[in-house]
Amino acid sequence: MNNIAPWNYKLPTALSVRGKEYPIRSDYRAALDIFLALTDRELDGFNKTMEMLDILYLDPIPPEDMEEAIKVGMWYLRGGEDEKKAEGKRPQLVSWAQDFNYIAAPISQVVGKDIRGLDYFHWWSFLSAYMGIGDCLFAQIVRIREKLAMGKSLDKTDRAFYRKNRDIIDIKKPLTGAEEQILKEWM
Repeated sequence: MNNIAPWNYKLPTALSVRGKEYPIRSDYRAALDIFLALTDRELDGFNKTMEMLDILYLDPIPPEDMEEAIKVGMWYLRGGEDEKKAEGKRPQLVSWAQDFNYIAAPISQVVGKDIRGLDYFHWWSFLSAYMGIGDCLFAQIVRIREKLAMGKSLDKTDRAFYRKNRDIIDIKKPLTGAEEQILKEWM
């Protein structure tokens, strides 16, 4: 009988890439920095990937290990979950950059202390606490985003909340440098 548990008891601080252990930045802030890089409209796919590797791994990854390092890195960022095959494109419901202040409070409540004040908090612990978020402002924001993305109508209370809080509910697309320059010239 196989006695191996289907879950991870340990919080990884290194990742195995083609048999070699590479130390990683396992604090949640590094993962959030990676997500910012991956959504940076100024970067192309190659540069987004290079940013991810530079932020996540403490040591440079040799070219022959890069493809595997990317796969293992993405596995780590998913909390140790294998990639699920998406059934079509899913709408973006969370923006780590825009929503962080609304996420930090309920995660801190789950953890029992303000995570922003911690010197270190493992990414997987952050994800676990994120999954434990209950009814809060952030949950309401995501619920309304999901209804809007699915084309569902908002009830009277949700419509009123949306009108008052549209600036925190609508996910903002940051302008590229070129777009900012055009606006400056236009003004």
